[in-house]
Amino acid sequence: MTQTLTNAEKLSKLPWSIGSNALVNAFVQLTFLGSVFILFLNTLGLDKTQIGFLLSLVPYTGLIALFIAPLIARYGYKRTFVYFSILRVIFAALLLLTPFVISTLGAEVTLLFITVVVILFSLTRSVVVTAYYPWAQEYIPPSIQGKYSATNNLFTTLAGFLAVTLAGFVLDVTTGLSGYLILIVIGVICGSLAVWGVLYVPGGEPIAVSRGVMTAFRDTITALRDKGLLFFLGGVGLITLATVPLTSFVPLFLQEQVGLSSGNVVLVQTGVLLGGLVSTYLWGWSSDRYGSRPIMLSGICLLASLPIYFMLMPRHSPASLYVALGVAFLQGIADMGWVIGSTRLLFVSIVPPEKKSEYTALYFACVGVFGGTSQLIAGQVVQMSSQLSGSFYFFRLDPYTPLFLLSITFALLSLVTLRDVRSDTQVTVEEFAGMFLRGNPLSAMTSLVGYHFARDESRVVAMTERLGETRSPFTVDELLEVLADPRFNVRFEAIISIARTRPDPRLTHALIDVFNGTELALSNMAAWALGRVGDQMAIDALRVGLNSKYHSIQANSARALGRLGDTEITALLLERLNHEPDKGLQMAYASALGNLKAYAATPQILHLLDTMQNEGARRELTLALVRLVGNEGGFIQLYREARADFATATAQAATALKRKFGKTLATGNNVISTLSACADTLARDKLSEGATYLARVIETLPAHHYEPHSLTILHDCADRLQTHGAERTEYMLLTLHTLDAGWHTKES
Repeated sequence: MTQTLTNAEKLSKLPWSIGSNALVNAFVQLTFLGSVFILFLNTLGLDKTQIGFLLSLVPYTGLIALFIAPLIARYGYKRTFVYFSILRVIFAALLLLTPFVISTLGAEVTLLFITVVVILFSLTRSVVVTAYYPWAQEYIPPSIQGKYSATNNLFTTLAGFLAVTLAGFVLDVTTGLSGYLILIVIGVICGSLAVWGVLYVPGGEPIAVSRGVMTAFRDTITALRDKGLLFFLGGVGLITLATVPLTSFVPLFLQEQVGLSSGNVVLVQTGVLLGGLVSTYLWGWSSDRYGSRPIMLSGICLLASLPIYFMLMPRHSPASLYVALGVAFLQGIADMGWVIGSTRLLFVSIVPPEKKSEYTALYFACVGVFGGTSQLIAGQVVQMSSQLSGSFYFFRLDPYTPLFLLSITFALLSLVTLRDVRSDTQVTVEEFAGMFLRGNPLSAMTSLVGYHFARDESRVVAMTERLGETRSPFTVDELLEVLADPRFNVRFEAIISIARTRPDPRLTHALIDVFNGTELALSNMAAWALGRVGDQMAIDALRVGLNSKYHSIQANSARALGRLGDTEITALLLERLNHEPDKGLQMAYASALGNLKAYAATPQILHLLDTMQNEGARRELTLALVRLVGNEGGFIQLYREARADFATATAQAATALKRKFGKTLATGNNVISTLSACADTLARDKLSEGATYLARVIETLPAHHYEPHSLTILHDCADRLQTHGAERTEYMLLTLHTLDAGWHTKES
């Protein structure tokens, strides 16, 4: 009995799989499945219908997967894959005989020869792919399916990029069929090396299968009763109808309608590969984190937009090549999103491990049917509309326009079909797309890369700070990770960074866990962070914190609840403020009551302000009273100006009050004249005399222009100004602010 592979064994051999796949991609790009082959057929003089027929043979042969799946399982996935990969390379090498056939036997026999070669290649390819899917599900751990897909696509795309770049160069410097033959030789070499590399990939041993071919076929068809699989296959079929014809016929469109040379047409394909190259890690990382479906649907949305860009492309212009490269780059991004999302969805959510043979056979057969049909339809559509020309608004009409319109239609139908297919996530495509509009996604990506490469504590702390500053939902998992870091300073910075970012339920729950923990320093920081984040979910935990045995926890809980606007604790805080002897708790309760607009707390806060010796504490108490009055921002501006030049700032504030009151009070009113004298005195830096004038303003002020709590503040300030003069500057600032912000013109 074959021993089950461990994850460690699987991971150690994955580079061989990735390397082999990269070489296979170079092989097929230079032989049958890239723009090189399409241009090769066009050079041979085949028409669009014949090209479409030949291209349809490759996917149509996928139907044999329905019958051969149990035979492959019995013979062994790996052994089948290797042997038929060798045959595939041999059949591809037969293309090198094309010049001999065409020169000795003529064009008709050449078409028959190429048809036979394509059929042989396609049959062996179908066997190889049928063996690959269940084997891949065996040797790729599900937990890293997205990461593997991203890494695999990165290297296969890079290999394809190099192959296509080479092809463009070779076709530009050669004529006739010679360039294509050189590329086929290089492709065959790459295919041979790929077979050697896959020998080191583990798994794929023979499986005892008691069923016959027809029984297995019936079991495979029975899998269609799975509605999730049925909808998935329907969506895959529709997107295949939308995209495969574009891949096949866009090279001809670029050559015939846009006016690009054969070399430049091949070069455009590098844009597709480059787009896939730069986006593969983002798609793979996102699929592992947010699930397959939003990634897959995002890719479909991008694919649906591509035909519009092709139709708007400038024709026979110096800019045509660059525009084509830009559209191709977007196509590469879209293709990669679809491939990674759909592949991960297939292996993780759609295919049960115990039925992998039946499900993957159906999948490959479905792709084959729709892929082959799309090629036949596309060839016929382009051939039938060969005389189409004209324009419609901004769009140029040509033989390829119906093909583009069909592509848009099928892509949108696929989007509708796949929206509700079962998935491993509840994240919708709208929510995923919205993540790019929140915070700074570009900074988030660079910060994530920097974080994962950071090792020493100082570097991790710095990157944690950056994670919070991006305010992006993409950094949530990393912030949760650093919150569990064994290093205290890293955890401390994580709390601060979480406070900087946008509210997220998982982050709030994590902060609550820290708050309820046993590390007092971190619990206090977590309480502060919960208040700053502003998530109402934290209220219950913070209320419990009010009864903690630690005064610091009580104080920070009160402050946080004040910021969260929890008015239900107002009565409790008022009662505690009246009886609490601890100065720190008094300050915390007063600050919270100020945030809660607890006007009943005005006398107690004024009393604290009068008796408090610490200057910093007096500033905070002043701010609590300011919040009761309103317009905190106006006070902060006055406070900052006063720190720079107290006399000038207060004089300007008094002058502004004079103008404001003058609109309501009669000219010559005692308030106006007193304010005028106050402003002049303060401007001359006579602060004590100015404080006296401010007290007189309060005494002569019409009371009906202020709310009761504002009057309480003003009268207390008048008493303190008479007592302390300009020594307690906070009273002067509080007076000026309350006179301004508390003033209203309505009658009581």
